[in-house]
Amino acid sequence: MATISQSFFFIILPFLLCFKLGIASSVPCCEPIEANDVDLIQFALNLEFLEAEFFLFGAKGAGSLHSLPVAARPQLVAGRPILKTSSVESLRSSVIKRSAILGSAITSEVEGLRRPQLDISPQNFENFFDQAVGRTLEPPMDPYANTVNYLLAAYIIPYVGLVGYVGTIPYLTNSSSLALVASLLGVESGQDAVIRAALYKREGEIVEPYNITVAEFTRGISNLRNQLGMCGVKDEGIIVVDPQLGAENKTDSNILSADANSLSYAMQPREIMRIVYGTGNESQPGGFFPAGGIGNIANDYLKGFSIVNV
Repeated sequence: MATISQSFFFIILPFLLCFKLGIASSVPCCEPIEANDVDLIQFALNLEFLEAEFFLFGAKGAGSLHSLPVAARPQLVAGRPILKTSSVESLRSSVIKRSAILGSAITSEVEGLRRPQLDISPQNFENFFDQAVGRTLEPPMDPYANTVNYLLAAYIIPYVGLVGYVGTIPYLTNSSSLALVASLLGVESGQDAVIRAALYKREGEIVEPYNITVAEFTRGISNLRNQLGMCGVKDEGIIVVDPQLGAENKTDSNILSADANSLSYAMQPREIMRIVYGTGNESQPGGFFPAGGIGNIANDYLKGFSIVNV
């Protein structure tokens, strides 16, 4: 009887969380949340911190001044940077821009927050890759081993920030907030386009030793993000199997991920947390954010997680 009661609690928990936050909807919650401009922009800091740390390690072999715990860091050979080939050289400038954004643009608009606990270790990426391809890869796929692996790891992160900004803009009320997020979206979309274009050039290349093409990896990653987000198709690989999912429902080439009208998809904070936590649950931290995100929006859902563990 106790098992049935516990199962019932976990079934109704998402409904309770939606009700708690003033949202009347079916489960999973896919609608926008009620939040002010500051909370929405501070939520975006979670992904900006994650991206900055990941790309700094890739470009320089070291992270920010506030270094990550050893277990959560990349294991680079003698601090060797990854972004050293011409095919991804343009990402270096993106790293610089992103550092500038974190250092001034966001914090000039809203109060800065302490960086969340992050995990960009090979083990965390390996778990994501395994889920994306539906099997345990042997040997484990190290995202920092070579350029192709790193590009595929990079494919995982910025797109979520891009569609998050698209989902945020309609709900901002202050002109300065709109201007900031529009500028952030411009940089984010450019960065994602560079990564997707670099992978598109390699779409038929076999990722050794797994006998899986680059295009198949991107398709698996995108499908996994759709599954974790639980709000329909909002993500596509660089080559789509069904042309109905391509531009104008006619093409399988998919350098930019967009709907049939070539309009960007949009995601809400709940979807983003489900994906970057890797749990499919906005109240259950994990993945890139072992202790959950920062800011009022993330904290509201973490309180729900605390209730579960009481």
